[in-house]
Amino acid sequence: MKEDADEQKVSQFPAQKPAKARKPKMSPSFADALAPYFPDLKKKLYRASMPETPSQFLERAILSSFFVAVALSLVLAVFLNILYISPLFAIAALIFLVPASFFYLMLYPEARIIRRQQDIDAELVFAGRHILIALRAGMPLFDALVGVSSGYGAVSEEFKRIVEKINLGIPMGQALREAGENTTSGAFARIVMQIANAISSGADVSSSLEIALNQIAKEQAIALKAYGQKLNPTIMFYMIIGIIFPSLGVAFAIILFSLVSSGAIGLNPTSLIYVLVFISLVQYLFLSLVESSRPRYVL
Repeated sequence: MKEDADEQKVSQFPAQKPAKARKPKMSPSFADALAPYFPDLKKKLYRASMPETPSQFLERAILSSFFVAVALSLVLAVFLNILYISPLFAIAALIFLVPASFFYLMLYPEARIIRRQQDIDAELVFAGRHILIALRAGMPLFDALVGVSSGYGAVSEEFKRIVEKINLGIPMGQALREAGENTTSGAFARIVMQIANAISSGADVSSSLEIALNQIAKEQAIALKAYGQKLNPTIMFYMIIGIIFPSLGVAFAIILFSLVSSGAIGLNPTSLIYVLVFISLVQYLFLSLVESSRPRYVL
């Protein structure tokens, strides 16, 4: 009876599941093998405020470069077909388009860094004056940094990183210096370094900050004046190359061909379409140049 009872107790517990076999570790991908050839990519991604790891970014760049190269090859094949040239040249061009597209996409973090630098510089003076007013009102420096960690766009993101490091136990001076070393904006680095130096030397932080802000504001005003002076010749070239030359050039070409060949040679609709594409491309390039070179300061 005792043996039957023991067997009944054992039967009440479920049988133990066999241990799961450990999955073998996956071999490193091609992106992982390619990452050591781009040692600065991790720092660039951090400065561009991109949360991806270098391997993840390289995987996305490789995949995107393949699709971009295929799309460009298809467009090239269409143009070659219009010109009665064998579209097989587009397949040969695909071999060169894939690496060219990859290296072009690798410039994306640098473009994000430049854009982020412009975003930081646009709100930097206002955020700095906010800190200056808070300090002169008797507020502690840490509370002033917390106050500008929101409401000022990209600048607030930089100050938010500083506040998070201080909350983790990093000294305020060290957190400010690390932010100055890793930022994309030279003006922001000067401000945080000025504050860090004032903390380490025991000087008045508000006075040092005011000097740095006044200097940065003057530099931004000079940059705006330089942009205004550069804009006048740029507009003149845009008017000549983008408007006057295409319109008058097409009109003179039609008149010249009609006089020389008695109407036998002229501009067909296909040629006019090419002219329209050229004009649109030139205008887009000029407008992009003007927009990219425009300072984003608001003084």
